[in-house]
Amino acid sequence: MNLNHIKKILVVNLALLVFSVSAHAGVKIQQWQTSVGAEVYFVENHDLPIVDLSVNFAAGSARDTAETSGLAGVTRYLMTLGAAGMTDEAISNKMADVGAILSGSFDADRAAFKLRTLSSEREKTQALDVFAKVLQQPDFPEAVLAREKARIISGLQESATQPESISNKAFMAALYGNHPYSLDESGEIDPVAKIKREDLQSFYNQFYGAKGAVVAIIGDLTREQANAIAEKVTSGLPNTAMVASIPAVTLPTQAKEQRIAHPASQSHILLGYPGIKRGDPDLFPLYVGNYILGGGGFVSRLTEEVREKRGLVYSVYSYFMPMAESGPFQIGLQTKKDQAEDALKLVKETLNNFLKNGVTEKELKAAKDNIIGGFPMRIDSNGKILDYLAMIGFYKLPLSYLDDYNKNVEKVTTAQIKDAFNRRLKPENFVTVIVGAPEAK
Repeated sequence: MNLNHIKKILVVNLALLVFSVSAHAGVKIQQWQTSVGAEVYFVENHDLPIVDLSVNFAAGSARDTAETSGLAGVTRYLMTLGAAGMTDEAISNKMADVGAILSGSFDADRAAFKLRTLSSEREKTQALDVFAKVLQQPDFPEAVLAREKARIISGLQESATQPESISNKAFMAALYGNHPYSLDESGEIDPVAKIKREDLQSFYNQFYGAKGAVVAIIGDLTREQANAIAEKVTSGLPNTAMVASIPAVTLPTQAKEQRIAHPASQSHILLGYPGIKRGDPDLFPLYVGNYILGGGGFVSRLTEEVREKRGLVYSVYSYFMPMAESGPFQIGLQTKKDQAEDALKLVKETLNNFLKNGVTEKELKAAKDNIIGGFPMRIDSNGKILDYLAMIGFYKLPLSYLDDYNKNVEKVTTAQIKDAFNRRLKPENFVTVIVGAPEAK
C-alpha cells in the first residue's frame, strides 16, 4: 500500500470524526427527480472534501416469498461481487486505489448501496464509475453465487442453534403470519440452496428500476454536480414499472404464545404487536412514550421495575420499528429459566399499568430533555445525515423532518401518549415467544 493510498483513506475516514454539519443549524435539503424518474435528496456541505452517496431500492426481503426466501438479500449482495466484467477483487482494488468505501444495507423494505469518496476529480470519477457499474451491470458470476450460497447456508445453520436468532425468527413469523414481513431477511436454507443465476437477474430486472429509486447525496458538491452524479448512477438502471406497495398488515385478533425448548441456561422472551408505519401521526407520542416505557435504558420503567427493583432480568427493552407498513412493537427480555414466568408476568403488569395510568409530567419532561439533548448526536456526521436523507426520501417524509424533529418531541403531551398507546396496542392480542422455557417440548 503506497503513501498516497494511505493518505486518501485517512482523509475519507476523517469525515467520521468531524462534525460536518452544525447540529444546531437547519439541514437544507434540496429535492428533484432525474430524467429516468429517480428521486434525489441532496445536502450541500463543503466542510470536508468528501462525498457520501446512497441509492435505495424497494427491494428488501418483503419482496421475497416463502418459496424464494433469501433471494432479495443474495441479489443485493452479489451485485457488489462482480459487475461489468470486474471480479469482486477488482471492484475492491479500484475502490481502495482512490480511498473510496463501498458499503450498503438491507432490511425488509429496502436494499441500499452506499459510496464514500473524496471529492477531488480523479478519485471521485473512478469511484463513481465503479459504483455505477455495480448498480447497472451486475454479472452475478456462477462461481461466486455457489461460494456465497454455501457461506449463507452455513450461517443459517449456525443461527438456527442460537436462542436470540430462534426467538426473532419465531416472533416475526407468529406476528405477521402470511405477510411478507414474516420472512427472515437472511432467508431459509432450502430456498437459498435453490437460487440460480437467472433468479438473481430476474429479481434485479423487476426491483432495481430507476422509477422509485431514491438517491441521497451529501458533501462537497454543487447542485449541478450532484445532479450529474444522480443521472450517472441511475440512467442505466432497468426501465421497469414502479414497484408495487407492500400489502397492509392484518392485526392479530387473539393472543398467541409459543414456547420453544433450548438447552441454554437463559430464557429469551419476546412479546409484541404490529405497531406503526413511517409517517404515522402517532409517531412522536409513541416514540416519546416508549422512551419512558422501555426505550430509555436505565431510566425506563421496565428496567426500573423488572431489573433494578426485582432483579429478574439481565436486560429488558421495548421499541417501535416503523416501516413501510406496520412494523413491530416489541418488548424483549432475557432471564434465568426459573425466573421466566415471574419476569414475564411483571413485564405485562408494568405495560398494563403504563396503559392504564399513562406517564407523569416529571417523566415526560425528563424524556423530552434526554431526546432533545441527544438530537445533535443524530446529525453530527455526513454519514448520519445521509441515512436520514435516504429515509426521508424512501418513506416520503416531509423535507422539514429534521428541522421539525425537536419541535414535534416538545409538543407531545401526557394525554397524547396515553391515547396513542391505548389505541395502537392491544395486549390481550399480543404475540409471545419464549425460547428456553423450562417446560417447552
